[in-house]
Amino acid sequence: MDGDEKPSEEDRLKGYFTSIKITGVTPFCIKLVKTAPSFADAAMGRLAQGTKVLAEGGYEKIFRQTFETVPEEELRNSYACYLSTSAGPVMGILYVSTAKLAFCSDNPLSYKSGSQMEWSYYKVVIPLHQLKAVNPSSSRNNPAEKYIQVISVDNHEFWFMGFLNYNGAVEFLQGTLETRNLETV
Repeated sequence: MDGDEKPSEEDRLKGYFTSIKITGVTPFCIKLVKTAPSFADAAMGRLAQGTKVLAEGGYEKIFRQTFETVPEEELRNSYACYLSTSAGPVMGILYVSTAKLAFCSDNPLSYKSGSQMEWSYYKVVIPLHQLKAVNPSSSRNNPAEKYIQVISVDNHEFWFMGFLNYNGAVEFLQGTLETRNLETV
């Protein structure tokens, strides 16, 4: 591209979507988190996820196959999002059932076990009775970058980001916590 050409819309968006700066979000202050190699890769990841959901019979069926459930447990909602980890964000689905919050990565992640390379889906399960707080948050440098902090009663923190409907997710998760609190009183 020479000096007179304007960047294409894709090139302009790549600069915006390939990294998210997070300042003061956790005690360890994650400074730079890559969400996808490119805007196109992120879009393809979401498209692949939608295809998987359709092929496997919907979110309810995937939820029951992925996590241990009891017969009376019902899936109330699910959200495509990222979970922030020390290795960077992991794309997946956050499920909210009548018994738990559960996250599972869209793809297996590699890790080393001895000298072998292993692969496993990244999963987080928080029973609702162990849910302590759901806090909306945003970046100090860019308020458009929004996160949801979930804290368990043993003070483990989980940071979720990249929701398509952030406000709806915050309201639903906080409502789940409030309902759980009322049931335990």
